[in-house]
Amino acid sequence: MNNSKMAYFEKEDILHLTISDEREAGSVEISPNITAELNEDGDLIGIEIINASAFIRDSILESVQARLLTASGK
Repeated sequence: MNNSKMAYFEKEDILHLTISDEREAGSVEISPNITAELNEDGDLIGIEIINASAFIRDSILESVQARLLTASGK
C-alpha cells in the first residue's frame, strides 16, 4: 500500500512529503533547508523542505537550463 502524502504550508513555505505513517524517531539535515525524517530503524519516512518555493523554482530552472544546453550541443 502506498502511504505517500504531500502537504504544503503556504504561510511557512514548507513542503512536507510523507512516505510512511510510521512514527518519526529522528531526523538528518541533508542540506540546508532539507531534512530527512527517519523511523526507529533509520529508514526514510519523510522529507521536509523549508523555503520550498525557492527550492522548487531553482530545481526546475537548473533542469531546464541543462536540457537546453544538451539540446543546443554546448
